[in-house]
Amino acid sequence: MRILVVGAGATGGLFGGLLARAGRDVTFLVRAARAAQLRERGLQIRGPRGDLNIAPQIAQSETIAEPYDVILLGLKAYALDAAIDDFAPAVGPDTLILPMLNGMRHIDLLAKRFGDERVLGGVCIVASTLDADGRIVQLNEAQQLIYGERNGKNGPRAREMDATLQGAGFTATLSDHILRDMWEKWVFLASLAGSTCLLRGSVGSIVAAGGTPVISAIFDECASVARDAGHTPSDAFVAAMRPHLTTPGSPLTASMYRDMQAGGRVEADQILGDLLARARGYSLNTPLLEAAYVTLNVYQRALTNT
Repeated sequence: MRILVVGAGATGGLFGGLLARAGRDVTFLVRAARAAQLRERGLQIRGPRGDLNIAPQIAQSETIAEPYDVILLGLKAYALDAAIDDFAPAVGPDTLILPMLNGMRHIDLLAKRFGDERVLGGVCIVASTLDADGRIVQLNEAQQLIYGERNGKNGPRAREMDATLQGAGFTATLSDHILRDMWEKWVFLASLAGSTCLLRGSVGSIVAAGGTPVISAIFDECASVARDAGHTPSDAFVAAMRPHLTTPGSPLTASMYRDMQAGGRVEADQILGDLLARARGYSLNTPLLEAAYVTLNVYQRALTNT
């Protein structure tokens, strides 16, 4: 299958790079500045599983001449609106679109533009960032991609894509309950982002300051939104994830907090704002989620005005 990876940053570059190393037919759709960087230095990955340097195939929107089989969206959620027109020429009647974005808002946007039948659900589990030289730096060994048709009935095209993604150096899982998987990831990420951005520190530093009850309360608020949306997190998920948010000494932070510390744009609207809007729609009381979102709005407004 021909795969177009939209974005060659910390997420798209990682999964696309691993697929290319494994011999898959991968092309990266990137903007001019990133294209020049990749041509000069190659796609570079640095991490605990070893380093990778490849000369990637690169495309820009005006050079796309025919549809791709799979479009892998590996960009920040706030960049999707601008990217849709760029990759639209690559979408054909049989194309599958696999977004690796956070939250749920992007699903509605993609389905409206390209049709429900083309848009899969997707969850990526990874901790990586771009350094000043454009290299992808993995912060731990996690690199997992979960995907599936949103109706829970994975057809021949989804299974063919699954076969293509297997054996590429990351954990690839075809799920029959991808919406639940997406909501569980959203609950965890919103809890982590809300906690670390609101309280300005890692999980370990928040716990050391007596903040365990606050983190737990944010987690409960986020889980309540998923419950009222009809996607109650499983007992196994709650049992596994709550300790990750309350471990003494843990260096864990959300990528949103790291972006904030670096003075960059953040996915506040997509991860916290959309969740808060749904909470209000269900008449839920989520004061800590609201406080975290206001904190990030203050940050974003200051960033826009500088």
